Order: sequence, then structure tokens, then C-alpha cells
Amino acid sequence: MKLKRLTGTWFDFYHPNPYEGDCWNSTTQRFTDSDWDLKLTEMAEAGFDTLVLLNVALHGKAFYPSDIWTYRWDTVCPDPLEAVLKAGDRLGLTIYVGLGFFTTPIMGSLSISGDASNLKYDFARELAAKYGHHASFAGWYLPVEAAIFTYFSDEYIAYANDLAGFLRRIGPQKVLIAPYGTRSITGDDRFVAQLRALEVDYIAYQDEIGVDRTTFEAVNETFARLREAHDRAGKPLWADLELFRFAGKVLHPAPFERVKRQIEIVSAYADKLLCYQYLGMMNKPGSPVHAGHETSVRLYEDYMAFLDESGLRGAAGQEGAGTERP
Repeated sequence: MKLKRLTGTWFDFYHPNPYEGDCWNSTTQRFTDSDWDLKLTEMAEAGFDTLVLLNVALHGKAFYPSDIWTYRWDTVCPDPLEAVLKAGDRLGLTIYVGLGFFTTPIMGSLSISGDASNLKYDFARELAAKYGHHASFAGWYLPVEAAIFTYFSDEYIAYANDLAGFLRRIGPQKVLIAPYGTRSITGDDRFVAQLRALEVDYIAYQDEIGVDRTTFEAVNETFARLREAHDRAGKPLWADLELFRFAGKVLHPAPFERVKRQIEIVSAYADKLLCYQYLGMMNKPGSPVHAGHETSVRLYEDYMAFLDESGLRGAAGQEGAGTERP
């Protein structure tokens, strides 16, 4: 089995749960344009070619200067979205822009989808018009997560398909989702039919190790079933490895021995390994844009040493454009 490196990561301007993001929220709020450029440079240097911006708004306030919405987050950077997309252009990165969260609660019934009216369509039009010229803006992330209970809900499939079809008409073509409830998947004929019906490009399943809902053995069995199901459906398989552990309500970096085991297991099955998340959980030693707990430096150093020892540093990422196994 050939090991893979992490080539994708989520990041945020302000973590939706203030307790969980306590180690970096106040720092990223103070980031300047150049700070964001440097932070994305660090991610690229660590081998991340694909970034997923969790959300462009939160609790009724936008993170960018919107012409359709007057409420703004108080950030030092006047337009964090422009800053990261501009950095992504320079670095040759692929960025998926998270279409949410526009109202409170941010998660809930898909009838409101965390976005009580047509806000998601209005914001999508504006985002495509304002930022669609950026080469790094390659696709969309739907941050209202699919909750899998053995199967996707019919309601979620309808929601994702409707929104994905709309997004492809106005802007970048690719659409990514990242479901939870991964441990419940059986991968039977009904599930394969759902995969074929889902009109999204990439599904990055949460491994659920960080939230302590499963075991290494169960992850191995689950991703083996997913591999078979995705091959039958003719769709690439991505994974979302959780780099965190909980210290009370706050997210802290996990010890690398645990992360290494996650990588070893999922490498056998997934076309591309993403993680949640570099920001806050990893920091280059001496970084002037350190964001996260002090132990994030240790996780970064251990991970980079692992890449060197495994011969993975600089290895090409796998976008999983088809079902061919790397």
C-alpha cells in the first residue's frame, strides 16, 4: 500500500464555534492581506494544493465587502476573500469557496439550509461576479453538512443537486461536500444509487476520529466499503481526516502518532486526503502568522519529518478526477 500525503485542508476566517476555535479566532481576525498571503504560502510549502474555505459569512455578517448585505465582520483585512484568492492565484492553488453561513442557526433543517430564504443564491451570484476572475476560485463547498444515517437523506440530495446545478450555471464548475455519519455507511445498492444520483463532483467523508465517534478498525472497514461503492458508482473518493482533539470544548492538535495512523489507514482507499484543518492545528516553527495552540508547531514538525522519512515531500497531489486508483 502506497502512503499518501495530505494535499487538501479546510480553513476559516473565524471558526463558527467560538469555543472550538478559541486558539486562533482572535488571531485570524487581525490578519492583514500580507498575513493571509504568508499563511497560504506556508500551506503550499507543506504540500497543500487544495484549500476549502469553510464559509464566507457567519451569523448574519459577511467576511467580504458585499453589495447586497450591509452587515460585516470586523476584520483588519478589508477583504479576506480577495486576499486568499489572490494568494491562491500566485501559488497555483485550488480553492473551494464555502457558500454560507448567512443566518443563525448555521445548521438546521434543509428547508432553511442555514440560509432562510434565497440568500444562498443571491450571495452565490455576487461571489461569482466579484471573484470569478480568480484562477484559484475553482469550485464551491456546501458547508451545510450532509448527515448520513446509513444513507444520505432524500432531502439532502435534492438540496445539493439543486444548488450544484445553479452554481455551475453562474460560476466555477466543481462542487464539494463533506458528510458526517461516515461510520454508519453500509455501501449497499441503495447507497451506490444515491452516489450516482448526487450531482456533486467530490465527496470528502469525515473520518470522525477527532470527534471520537469511531475507531481505527471501523475507519478501515468503512473506507473499504466506500471504495467499493464509489468504484461501482464511478465517482472519486476523497477523505477528510480530523487533525484535532478536544481539550474541553476547544480544538487542540492531535498527537502525530494518531494522525499518522489515520493517514496509513485511509491512504489505502481514498484518491485524495484532505484534513480538518491546517489552520489552528499546524504552524511552521517561527511563523510570524502563528495561529493556534503552541503544540501546533510540534504537529507540523512531526508531519514534515514523516513526509521526509516516507519520501512524500513534494509528491504530486491526486485530484481524483476519475476512479483510477493512485
